[in-house]
Amino acid sequence: MSVSCYEVAQICMNGHVITPLLKTNPIHSQKYCSQCGALTITTCPKCNKEIRGSYYTSLSIRNDESSYKKPNFCHNCGTPYPWTASKLKAAHDLSDELEKLTPDERDLLKKSLDDIVSDTPQTTVSALRFKKLVAKAGSTAASALLKDILVDIASEAAKKVIWPT
Repeated sequence: MSVSCYEVAQICMNGHVITPLLKTNPIHSQKYCSQCGALTITTCPKCNKEIRGSYYTSLSIRNDESSYKKPNFCHNCGTPYPWTASKLKAAHDLSDELEKLTPDERDLLKKSLDDIVSDTPQTTVSALRFKKLVAKAGSTAASALLKDILVDIASEAAKKVIWPT
């Protein structure tokens, strides 16, 4: 009989994955991130539930370190992890800098950002709205910066609409 469970991940507050296999490889543990110096966490700051790492079975580890995708939200309480919240705030702040948009359009863009990071029935609509408003803003630099900020936290459905490959 096979036993399966999630490993514990250690991730810095800015979203750099230290290890998705903390129990298996505790030697990789770091109190602070070697990439940015931020404090690292292994549990949700709100509910204290462990951050899911790689999926483990007694037969094998299904997700090795190279294929691990960090979660954006806590599986236990649904709260955005710190890296998700800070990237979303950065995208909101950058939206406020888009001078070619009216204040109402900036607010609509920010509301769309919230739907882009979650996979909900509103995601596709918000992704299309986001794409249209960013195009209207006309700044390729701002568009590139928004992509850099959002690419890690946007839902897969939103990515397909906004940045089709």
